[in-house]
Amino acid sequence: MTPTVNDDPFGTGEIRDRVLRAWERSPARFREDANAEEDYALGGYRDRVVVELAQNAADAAVRAGVPGRLRLTLRGAVLTAANTGAPLDAAGVEALSTLRASAKRDDAGAVGRFGVGFSAVVAVSDRPAIASARTGGVEWSAERARALAARIPALREELDRRGGHVPLLRLPFPLDETLDETLDVPDGFDTAVRLPLRDDEAAGRVREQLRQAGPALLLALPALTCVEIDIDGDTRTLTAERDEAAGAVVIDGTRWHTVEDHGVLPPGLLADRPAEERARPVWQVRWAVPDTGDLAGTPAVVHAPTPGDERLDLPALLIASFPLAPDRRHVAPGPLTDFLVERAADAYARLLRALPATTRLLDLVPGPVAAGELDARIRRAVLARLPEVPLLPVAGGARVRGRDAVAVDGPAAFVELLGGGDDPVVPGLLPPAWPVRHAALGALGVRRLDLADVIDELAALDREPAWWRGLYETLTGAPADALGALPVPLAGGDRLVRGPRGLLVAADGVDPAHLGALGLRFVHPDAVHPLLPRLGAVEAGPRAVLADPAVRAAVEGSLDADEPDEIAEAVLGLVRAAGVEPGEEPWLAELALPGADGDLYPAGELLLPDSPLRDLVAADAPFGVADAGLVERWGADVLAAAGVLEVFAVARAEDVEPAALAAGDVTLHLDDEDRWADDVLARVGDRELPPLLPELHAVRDLELVDDWDAALRLLAGRPRLRAAVVEPAHVTRHDGRRVAVPSYTAWWLRRHPVLDGRRPTEFRLPGEDELLAGLYDPAPAGLDRAFLLALGVRTSLADLLAEPDGAQELLDRMGDPERTVPRRHLGRLWTALADCASAVEPPERVRAVVDGEVEVVDAVDALVLDRPDLLPLLRGQPLVIASHGDAAEHLAELLDLPPASEEIEGVVRTEGEKRPVPEAVRAVLPDAPGTYLAHDRLVVDGVFVPWWCGDGQAHATGPWGLARALAWLAGRWEARLSVEAVLRDPDALPTLLAENDLEP
Repeated sequence: MTPTVNDDPFGTGEIRDRVLRAWERSPARFREDANAEEDYALGGYRDRVVVELAQNAADAAVRAGVPGRLRLTLRGAVLTAANTGAPLDAAGVEALSTLRASAKRDDAGAVGRFGVGFSAVVAVSDRPAIASARTGGVEWSAERARALAARIPALREELDRRGGHVPLLRLPFPLDETLDETLDVPDGFDTAVRLPLRDDEAAGRVREQLRQAGPALLLALPALTCVEIDIDGDTRTLTAERDEAAGAVVIDGTRWHTVEDHGVLPPGLLADRPAEERARPVWQVRWAVPDTGDLAGTPAVVHAPTPGDERLDLPALLIASFPLAPDRRHVAPGPLTDFLVERAADAYARLLRALPATTRLLDLVPGPVAAGELDARIRRAVLARLPEVPLLPVAGGARVRGRDAVAVDGPAAFVELLGGGDDPVVPGLLPPAWPVRHAALGALGVRRLDLADVIDELAALDREPAWWRGLYETLTGAPADALGALPVPLAGGDRLVRGPRGLLVAADGVDPAHLGALGLRFVHPDAVHPLLPRLGAVEAGPRAVLADPAVRAAVEGSLDADEPDEIAEAVLGLVRAAGVEPGEEPWLAELALPGADGDLYPAGELLLPDSPLRDLVAADAPFGVADAGLVERWGADVLAAAGVLEVFAVARAEDVEPAALAAGDVTLHLDDEDRWADDVLARVGDRELPPLLPELHAVRDLELVDDWDAALRLLAGRPRLRAAVVEPAHVTRHDGRRVAVPSYTAWWLRRHPVLDGRRPTEFRLPGEDELLAGLYDPAPAGLDRAFLLALGVRTSLADLLAEPDGAQELLDRMGDPERTVPRRHLGRLWTALADCASAVEPPERVRAVVDGEVEVVDAVDALVLDRPDLLPLLRGQPLVIASHGDAAEHLAELLDLPPASEEIEGVVRTEGEKRPVPEAVRAVLPDAPGTYLAHDRLVVDGVFVPWWCGDGQAHATGPWGLARALAWLAGRWEARLSVEAVLRDPDALPTLLAENDLEP
């Protein structure tokens, strides 16, 4: 549509004349106008040409009372804006050409307020133009304005200084249709603006503004219903469908919730504002928030009403009539801004109250970090109001204030159970979908409860057991550490206890109703749930019930209980159902049971009527006999499992410290248990930390036996009893090594006269080590070898000496005249003692050799033979002789006896001839001395001897003596016979060596 042709419909000539005359009269006015236009174009209104064109379009629609439509078209380097509404008129042209003199001062519905927004076009164009189809058009031209200004001599210098820049908007011109470029108003529109863009940079900035234009444009300018944006043929359309009743706007399919407030300003709030603002004393606040939660690219700034530079990081759009500073981009401080901050906070609270009660509300609660001073003030004002606003949903659809709400950090089903129904467990409880840890809940004053805190408070509830089971179902996946105090209803009453740990859940075969006398805590059957065992409740079959501390306590106190029969009935029923084996639960032996005499006894002190122990133990043994009715009711097997004795009882214990047992710090109530522990410690040897017995099995009451022949047969024939004798105990040292030691039972039996009226250690096994023959009697027949070994019956000299007191026992028996020791064994026995590391008490009598015969003599009369050349000087002297010379020194020290060499003076009284040792001897004795002293007669201490080496030299009277002297000095006493043979017949050496090769 072509504008109406008129030479100058808007009186632009008169405007230009007026402006030029003013410049001519006052060049400073020219500078002022030029500076002001630059400030607006390059400062407050830079990069706002699209927004300002939209604002003018909205104002035109308001003035005409029609829906506002705007089409923005960018073709190459030309931007065209077409809009509907009131056409251009003379007042409008004058306002556009007169800075800060708006034609809309009396138009309360207009958005523009100051008459300077159009100056934004100067930032991108040197020849803007406006035309209306009905009233005509107007244009501005930097080139034509510069030419007119140049005609004024007083301005030429200023023009040169400014590089030719003039305030072009001050000099309007009629639209010149003779130019190549025409300005047509598109059909359906009333006015069009054409902006030939200055350069590529300007075109780029405009293109970017067009791309960024979005929903905020229609929300800030409600007079606009449609904005078309065409960038070189790529067109998109923004449309707004307004639902005034619902306070909503749908823009391109996105629903925006809005809330608006407005009114008349008290005069006092405008006292510091310019006259133009005081003439329009109205205020307006509008908030908009999209359903999607995303501002869809809307700048995060305050719109006043178009976007400025005041950051607002709330996820909502704020459009408010804040007063602006001269830069047109920032809100001016003062009473009016203070007033509008409070009104904005009121409106924001109403906006959130009107929104659906979903978790998205939490994202709209301001956080603590602001983007600027104004943002911080708005946040503080909003946060001061929100805790008192009923925003949060609870059961039944009601909404409550934050300080009246509770958020529980727990499973959804759990939260739903607590908050549901007509009588919620936790009033004001937020639905389970609401995030408990969201920072907004704290800002709203919501009380947060951890799961453990809620669980702790549940103990005050009065609910049926089935309700509790439903509660447990909701907590199936909850962390166990938060459920430690979970209330649990007990069977047999209305008790509610904190925490499932240690409670019993009755399994098949267990009826809590029959176990009341035991003080057990069973979960009520209607409340049983799989969660409870996961939290420490025990799925209690008969065996698990027996393991409960309450059962043990009842058993231990049964002798003094008011109703011991009920305790016995309950416990024996559990023993039968659990299939307990005798001795498996030794503590059951304290269960009070009736005896045949009518008295109560601990089960461990009762004998079954047919028990073989009745004939084995002494008449005064402290045992009763079980009541016949008791045996008939429960049977011998159940009573034996409960500790009633058919045979010996076996004590069982774990992790026993022998040191503590030896010191009496602990007790197993076994005869001489401290002495056994001392023996164990002696066998284990040196230790840095106390050793440990992981398991201990011991037969009780051995000290009460009267018939040991029958008792040993019983111990050997019953597997459980036999194992306690023959299986050693294993001690674990601090370094992890295990050491086998005799069991307590075997140890005790060894030390008592239980075998044929004597201690078992006084016997030997026939056919074993011949060195023990004569020292020990053969063991009596009737018991097997393994059992006799466990009793300590001797088997070998080595095993005897391995015993802690074995060396002393051997020494004592060797000094016993009633014992016999063959000459062939004696040297080996003394050598074994010498080699033993054990200390002994010096003996009073010793078994010695006197002139070739074995005799038991007083120890003070005996010598230890340490050299064989001394024998001719010791006739009639009792001698202790080891089987090799090296043992003599040790033996003398062990027995505290003098060596024979210390008692003999040993002076050689005859002269000898030094001779070389024959070379053939070295083949048999490589270490033999090189020479020897040959004597016709060799006299030592007045006694004729065949050889001597007491002075370190070999003295001899012939081959017999020389062979012995050389062998002794070479330390090869066993080679003496071979050396003698070589000396007597050197030619026999090859044969002798061959014979020696045959020796093993």
